[in-house]
Amino acid sequence: MQQSKAAFPPAQFLRASIASGAALMLLLTGCSGAGNNGADLLPPPGYFRAVAEAQGKPRECVAAPKPYTGKLQFPSKYAGSDAARDQVNPKAAQRYRELTDNVRLLENGVNKLIGRYLDKGQPDDLACVISWLNDWAEADALLSTSYNHTGKSVRKWALGSVAGAYLRLKFSRSQPLEQYSSEARTIEKWLGKLADQVVLDWNAQPMDRRNNHQYWAAWSVMASAVVLNRRDLFDWSVSQYSQGMSQVDEQGYLPLELSRQTRALAYHNYAMGPLLMVAAFAQANQLDLRGANEGALQRLAQRLEAGLKQPQLFSAKAGYPQTLDDLQDNSRFAWLEPYCALYTCSPATEAWRRSLQPLTTYRLGGDITQLFAEQLP
Repeated sequence: MQQSKAAFPPAQFLRASIASGAALMLLLTGCSGAGNNGADLLPPPGYFRAVAEAQGKPRECVAAPKPYTGKLQFPSKYAGSDAARDQVNPKAAQRYRELTDNVRLLENGVNKLIGRYLDKGQPDDLACVISWLNDWAEADALLSTSYNHTGKSVRKWALGSVAGAYLRLKFSRSQPLEQYSSEARTIEKWLGKLADQVVLDWNAQPMDRRNNHQYWAAWSVMASAVVLNRRDLFDWSVSQYSQGMSQVDEQGYLPLELSRQTRALAYHNYAMGPLLMVAAFAQANQLDLRGANEGALQRLAQRLEAGLKQPQLFSAKAGYPQTLDDLQDNSRFAWLEPYCALYTCSPATEAWRRSLQPLTTYRLGGDITQLFAEQLP
């Protein structure tokens, strides 16, 4: 059985902390620990990685995808499905991919360029990714206030992908952004605008519909909070996490994800990544969220792991056979890295995690195995 680990060893320059308002709220709802309200916000230790010495040949910088400045009105791939939203509409899915192609190219490209720069140390890769991000920032991309549910979802996914990757530049011990201070200010101003809009978008979400989308919004805002050192964004992210934990039932299920019927298992799995990243970032700032709702995060993870081994558990609970096509890609299980950093995982879970490595997903900012390597055995 997995056990909670002690708090992450803070980076050597972490200062003494005091409790924040969010920490007090979470203490009242079953969480423990105090936030470092008087200190700068920091990511987990893996984000401080130095850039490798230059190796290999420079690569030509491909032109950035055209910044998306249009209305965020996109069809859902589940268009025409009933309330369960579990049946994919192929035509709608294709149209969605066409309309959001440039956004997806940005997310993927930024993650790949930053990862390659850290691994290979080629200055051209850094110059390229800064150019891409600066182009989108100067265009105020993705900031349209004309949007539907899918549109605001695309905005927060993109913010999480970009801010999560940018953190690796922002906090690298090599300080690569020093030579791009003007561009960094432009990029970070844009990330702040996006984060503020994501908060507005998802504050408007009805309480009875706050499912995995809310957790992904929380992750995108948490990544932005640490980039920008903004306590207001940090506290908002923590509050969304707290709401998510309050939804976990005694058996470790999320009722709103169970309502996805044939995709209940897949959506429980999809919810884990952002929840665990928020918890890991809070822990890095001396705020221990693992006690919320009597250990709901671990209860949820253990229920999910049991379901991945025996999908019939979710079939019985949801009342429908489970569709497993969304669980074939190893990147879907990147949540195992922050999970086993927060908890002492069982030998079986450890073996599973290692068998899947490296666990990489652009939606959480890149190579998650590398980012948590310092905190794992």
